[in-house]
Amino acid sequence: MTDISLIDRLLDVIEHDIVPKTAEGVAHGNKLFGAAILRKDDRSLVLAETNNEMENPLWHGEVHCLKRFYEMPKAERVDTKDAIFLATHEPCSLCLSAITWTGFDNFYYLFSHEDSRDSFAIPHDLKILKEVFTLDPGGYNAENAYWKSFSIRRLARALPEAERNRLEARIGRISALYDGLSGAYQASKDENDIPLN
Repeated sequence: MTDISLIDRLLDVIEHDIVPKTAEGVAHGNKLFGAAILRKDDRSLVLAETNNEMENPLWHGEVHCLKRFYEMPKAERVDTKDAIFLATHEPCSLCLSAITWTGFDNFYYLFSHEDSRDSFAIPHDLKILKEVFTLDPGGYNAENAYWKSFSIRRLARALPEAERNRLEARIGRISALYDGLSGAYQASKDENDIPLN
């Protein structure tokens, strides 16, 4: 059974913690991908971050979040098995590996690889999965010995109509924020030297 309060909490974190950081990052030329780590027990935020490819092309939203997480004093970090990993966009192959290597047993995401390609004009995730791993869209194992992944949109679609409609409207409002961020990124990306912009 889908936990509606978890979906709401994840959307809260995207909207109030990740989006402001992402808006600042996009203003500096970075892509619009972000991530956060929450405690499983009380769903409190441990850390929210965004893409920082202008500093290093490896600092995708998820990887940069993990970098910052491991820069925290150990006493302030939660064990990754006791944490929820949240990505604004379905993680690319680099980020899937980083989530795996750091020991998370889960991740949630809002926008799919197809959304990244079609809505945000960033097709690299699907191209890399196809060219390097010969995987078609959705071809990686979304539930495996390391972790289970969850599409927030799919979870919302499976709910009874009233909750589904409420959450889909909320996701629509967040999507509009990302549409604006995408427009800003696309308008300025030729000015940066990110290898795959």
